[in-house]
Amino acid sequence: MHLHCYSWTGVGDDRRNEAERRPPPPSGDPGPFLASPLPPMRTCDWLLKPRNRIDASPGSVGEALEWLTGRYRAAEPQFLRTEDEARIGLGLRLENAGESLSAGVDVQWGIWLRGGRFVTCAVICCSPNRDAAHRCPAT
Repeated sequence: MHLHCYSWTGVGDDRRNEAERRPPPPSGDPGPFLASPLPPMRTCDWLLKPRNRIDASPGSVGEALEWLTGRYRAAEPQFLRTEDEARIGLGLRLENAGESLSAGVDVQWGIWLRGGRFVTCAVICCSPNRDAAHRCPAT
């Protein structure tokens, strides 16, 4: 197993556009999914996005946690509900993410930002992924 990291920041209400967030059927027209910058409905479906959507491919769970920390810290000044996020905290998020990734479970964080924006950061387990038999986008 190896890992790929993905992120998206944009207008939170855009996530309602499910047509752009659902992959096409295997034999169907690719539709808007591949071209859309929106995060997929299912976390594992990030692996279906084009290779250039990969932000990082960390060599270990520890490196993936460093990537998540960087994304969190970059978004932190814009958090909409800082008091709510403080109750969760980066430490607990990282502890849970480390346990999940070590067990082969994908991790996705989503946080509302000021101005109706939303940030999502995902670390996806690849080759194999426990939720889908998607091929590695980096090959």
